[in-house]
Amino acid sequence: MKKICLLLLSPVFCMAQNYPSAEVQIKLAVAAAPADMRAGATVYGYDANGKWMVLRQGTNDMVCLTDDPKQDGLNVSCYHKSLDPFMARGRDLRAEGKSPADILKTREEEVKAGKLMMPKGPTTLFVFYGPEDGFNKTTGEITKAQFRYVVYIPYATAESTGLPLKPEVPGMPWLMDPGTHRAHIMITPAPEKKEK
Repeated sequence: MKKICLLLLSPVFCMAQNYPSAEVQIKLAVAAAPADMRAGATVYGYDANGKWMVLRQGTNDMVCLTDDPKQDGLNVSCYHKSLDPFMARGRDLRAEGKSPADILKTREEEVKAGKLMMPKGPTTLFVFYGPEDGFNKTTGEITKAQFRYVVYIPYATAESTGLPLKPEVPGMPWLMDPGTHRAHIMITPAPEKKEK
């Protein structure tokens, strides 16, 4: 199908075919949210030409981001709306070609200068991710994926939280980036064991 597309159709049309429908993007995105928050979540995704946009305006405090079809595998996430300025700034800096280190430095400087506001209290990010063969880009059905949970607590430290700086067992909460604007508790549940 891709070869036919490349040979017979214009590049613009072919490029547009890489983006799932808004309905499918929304279905994928909200899979990361707690079940009772999915229907009212605001969802960001892509139009037919790949432009980032709001696909659905929500009615609750949850914001969800759909999968990037240019990246391998599934990676969708949802977070409390108070994290949106922080997340949007990261997206803007990535679009400018900034490296992860530059993004970290820029946001840290902007938070300290009061130009970028972080939530005043703990704020959760839900991530749902999996392999390329674990979801259907046409229907939005997900068959293989797992969760990771992130709770942002800016400038928290091991001393202020009692959390270790690395997990000792799978699923154990731990603190990443302590003492920075993006200090956060990481919780990655152990993968479910498959029955033989």
